Amino acid sequence: MYSVSTIWTCFDKPIRFLLIVLVMLISACASVNDDSSSSTPAEALPTQENLPKFSNQNSGATMPTGWTFYRIAPFKKNTVYHLEKYQGRTVLSASSKTAASGLAIKLVPRSAQNLWLRWEWKATGMIPAADNADQQNDDAPLRIMVAFDGNKSKLSLKEKMNFELANLISGQEMPYATLMYIWSGKTPVDTTLDNPRTTRVKMIVVDSGQEHIGEWRLHERDLSADYQKAYGEAAGKVIGIALLTDTDNTQSETRAYYGDIELIRK
Repeated sequence: MYSVSTIWTCFDKPIRFLLIVLVMLISACASVNDDSSSSTPAEALPTQENLPKFSNQNSGATMPTGWTFYRIAPFKKNTVYHLEKYQGRTVLSASSKTAASGLAIKLVPRSAQNLWLRWEWKATGMIPAADNADQQNDDAPLRIMVAFDGNKSKLSLKEKMNFELANLISGQEMPYATLMYIWSGKTPVDTTLDNPRTTRVKMIVVDSGQEHIGEWRLHERDLSADYQKAYGEAAGKVIGIALLTDTDNTQSETRAYYGDIELIRK
């Protein structure tokens, strides 16, 4: 019989990321935002109708209102997140040194039709060894993930087995599908990267390499269109958002900033 910790190592980072975010979105266990292994139990998170803006919150706080901190794995160091005054506004800073952890938020389910994700972010430097097409070097200074609901009964036997294994580890079911927007190290912009172990996670490159390093980048993405292109089917309801800055695979260091993240109906 394999232990849960042994099974855990069979998953690459995007899958472990997905599992941990899922626990945050559904059952919500809050962890301390430092390198300590301690954690603080929390009541189930209330669903949020809107994404709380970082710019409306007080700088100096370690946890933005409405978001929950999560760990990728118990043996990983934590990326440190802080709300800080930066260039005249409050933003979320992320400092990662051989670390991987993030923030997640549970949303009131809503249709993806005519729904756009808009956000700003800024990378202060590349992660030279990062290669998101290579799971051994899959790090990124900036990632935003969108989780979708859907009909799991039509999935392949392999995917159903993945979901059952995920349930064994996390005690919860994986989201039906996920779009992950990333600042990639080498992969060209507009590339969609498949995960080698599951078809239910798609990474979409929106910034890449040295171009635009040190600049605020504003992105707007049509979630329904991106989902249709990535999965070849209509999107289900959006159920959660998460972000992640990670440097653990490349044993590197980076600092990045997240501006406001919004869902806009057009």
